[in-house]
Amino acid sequence: MPPAKESASNIRVFYDGACPSCQRDRRQYDRLAGRGSDQVEWVDITGKDEELKAKGIDPKAALQELHVEDQDGVIHSELDAYALLMSRAPLLKPLAWLITLPLIRPLLSRLYHRMVTKRLERTGRMP
Repeated sequence: MPPAKESASNIRVFYDGACPSCQRDRRQYDRLAGRGSDQVEWVDITGKDEELKAKGIDPKAALQELHVEDQDGVIHSELDAYALLMSRAPLLKPLAWLITLPLIRPLLSRLYHRMVTKRLERTGRMP
């Protein structure tokens, strides 16, 4: 894991590094974020159950939804985590706003969980 960056505006993204689509998403985010990617520290959760627990993150939940730690140490999950992450990339800011809208959020949340569950079941990693 690369050393933590010193800027107070950094966030830490806890992602499933054993998931090929999660790795692709991370690379795509870095491309779209440009310089905004400098504000993001990526933490592979694979084999880091104790570190997750120390942060108050259930390791099983970490496999099922994205978790992001903001600059104040607050942990955000699911769509809140995605919105925080996307808000760091100028091209993704409108999407960050869109996914938090009251009519969009519950539908997108169900779809997101369905997709993640299928992926974990297909790979035999469903907690």
